[in-house]
Amino acid sequence: MIRITLFSISVLLALTVGPVSGQSGKKQVAVPVIFDTDMGPDYDDVGAITMLHAFADEGKATILATIASTNYPKVTQVLSVLNTYFKRPNLPIGVPKGEAVNDKDTQHWSDTIVANYPHRIQSNSEVPDAVDLYRQILAKQPDHSVTIITVGFVTNLANLLASKPDQYSKLSGRELVALKVKELVSMAGKFPGGREYNVFRDTPSSKIIFANWPTPILMSGFEIGQKIHSGLPLTQNAAIKHSPVKDVFRISLPKAAEDKNGRMSWDQTAVLVGVMGYAPYYTVKSGRLTMNADGSNGWDDTGKGHQHLVEARPVEEVEALINKLMQHQPRK
Repeated sequence: MIRITLFSISVLLALTVGPVSGQSGKKQVAVPVIFDTDMGPDYDDVGAITMLHAFADEGKATILATIASTNYPKVTQVLSVLNTYFKRPNLPIGVPKGEAVNDKDTQHWSDTIVANYPHRIQSNSEVPDAVDLYRQILAKQPDHSVTIITVGFVTNLANLLASKPDQYSKLSGRELVALKVKELVSMAGKFPGGREYNVFRDTPSSKIIFANWPTPILMSGFEIGQKIHSGLPLTQNAAIKHSPVKDVFRISLPKAAEDKNGRMSWDQTAVLVGVMGYAPYYTVKSGRLTMNADGSNGWDDTGKGHQHLVEARPVEEVEALINKLMQHQPRK
């Protein structure tokens, strides 16, 4: 059972009645976000994209694109289903056209929602290559304005850094990122050290990004989302009908004993702090993620450029907030 404290209630009320301040205490403007997701091997991605659409409906985020970091055959259809459900059927979608991880869901929820919900995209072949889409979008944005939230593999980001000037920009990929991106927020790593799926599954790309990415990186580590369980309130909400989000959690939660109280919520935490800032739920530890040969990571306290989240409030408060946002319904 989810325990809601007085602080949780105050947080939820603040989220309902108006924008929540970030670290600065100023009224928040909409954060321009490119959302990069593996959308398949786990289903916390579905909760994360739901939260992002909720923030967009509340004027706290502007979704520039939803880009897959996997290339299994239905991944772009899944993204199209979810974007269409939230009344944004024309959001740009990209997919890696070259070598990439092709892991898909093992609970078969992707097949269900693609079969039962409308979607404009019918094949990965219908959308642009992920790097081309990144370059096209970034070139049009104000300098140092874009937040990239990645909740999957960093395959696309490594390819973006290596990209050459093209019709969209005369800048190299690294130059384009340095000019246009404000921050990279990533569900990645385990701190102070460990072997985390998003990092080790594409170890070569992870080594490139965590050594060479030219903007600040904020990471929500495995240990953060592991303690937060979500989805049960959504599946138990009888007022929510014909929802692909509800269907995903309805199908998936019963299939693992560890999910009896809800699914662990790694990706949702990255969206939360990417849009709203890390305070008051977290503080950060500054340093630098280090990579080991086997795809595991460590942490260098003397390094610069990276931060990872550290809990500052009880887990129950963030859990209640995430569960509320995951029940967000499309705008009428």
